[in-house]
Amino acid sequence: MLNKVMLIGNLGNDPEVRYTQDGTPVCNMRLATTERFKNRHGELQERTEWHNLVFWGKLAEIVHNHLRKGDRIYVEGRLQTREWTDREGNTRRTTEIRVSEMRILSPRRGGGEGAAGETAYAESASSTPVAADDPFAPAPGREDEPPEDVPF
Repeated sequence: MLNKVMLIGNLGNDPEVRYTQDGTPVCNMRLATTERFKNRHGELQERTEWHNLVFWGKLAEIVHNHLRKGDRIYVEGRLQTREWTDREGNTRRTTEIRVSEMRILSPRRGGGEGAAGETAYAESASSTPVAADDPFAPAPGREDEPPEDVPF
């Protein structure tokens, strides 16, 4: 069985970390992915999907310290659905992406000349940066532009 999600998008809000009863950091964020395409009449169309992301542990702290609303990131994780009861007593369900790896694609703040996509993080025992030579990472500046030669 395989349960894997890979997304590139922009954060919809500033990260806020909260802590579980045992002190584990957790951060929930919204990620927007935008698809741009031409319809059959040749008009440029745009469709945005919103995804719920969940970061745990050291990864949640990294997100809180390094990301802001509007930043572009690449995430890998798995789909997870949870159920809860709202204040009115209704049963609700949410499908989220539990992020296991993240790469920051936005340029560094503070005038740094570092290239986008330079720093990657993984949810692991040490949560140390992982190799930034990911074959799935897009070329800078081309993430959301369709190739010129695609006939649609």
